[in-house]
Amino acid sequence: MKKYDVIIVGAGIAGMTAAIYLARAGKKVLVLESTMHGGQIINTVNIENWPGQLGVSGAELSQEIYHQVNNLGGEILYEEVLEIADNRGGNDGDSRFVVKTDESEYACDAIIIASGTEPRKMSAKQTADAGKRPISYCATCDGALYKGKKVVVVGSGNTAKHEIRYLSNIAKEVYNIHHDDPIPEDAEAVFVAIGRVPNTKYLKGVVELDASGYVVAGEDCHTSHAGIFVAGDVRTKSTRQLVTAAGDGAVVAGAVLEFLAKM
Repeated sequence: MKKYDVIIVGAGIAGMTAAIYLARAGKKVLVLESTMHGGQIINTVNIENWPGQLGVSGAELSQEIYHQVNNLGGEILYEEVLEIADNRGGNDGDSRFVVKTDESEYACDAIIIASGTEPRKMSAKQTADAGKRPISYCATCDGALYKGKKVVVVGSGNTAKHEIRYLSNIAKEVYNIHHDDPIPEDAEAVFVAIGRVPNTKYLKGVVELDASGYVVAGEDCHTSHAGIFVAGDVRTKSTRQLVTAAGDGAVVAGAVLEFLAKM
């Protein structure tokens, strides 16, 4: 079983930032990502609130950070994490944890959870009602494709209001319906804005989660399980932005280095 100092679950901004800091500190780092490095921002056409750049695409920014991780010696593998097990007293030396994926198993002394969130899906009834109409979870990403057309936004919270305002400047008409309401027959595309779900199914019974499934942790990024830390949108926090994810990445790297130094 291959051993690392730190395994990071998730190659979004938080996870890759942590990898940069840890690799620069001379630690052997593995980042495990189930889909694509960059997380949710890879679908963002233009980011205007990243300091130092007037505008950059999410895909471009993600790729730049990915190369930075690689150049510093960090390793990124595309495997889905299925289980995290405390290995103290195990038979592979003195590794504290074993991380099991859909392809292999890895040992490490510290873990950073940075698996982010994913959009909440419509109900089966509403999905069936949408039929073959395109379904999007990002008006900023896809709104321009429906200029002059009739679209519907599903949702009633702040995210839905933001999507409606954005689409109102592009689409011919914007309908707003709630979860499970029927989709207007003349709508040509559906934009879903009914919240997000944290990617923490593999963490049940491992660390403390709140009622919505987010990992409970303060600004120090420590979880309820010693040696397991958390960063980014998957953490309980009030603000979820690129800069706060990057900030978490720096903070959690420092916390991990302090933990490893005391082992």
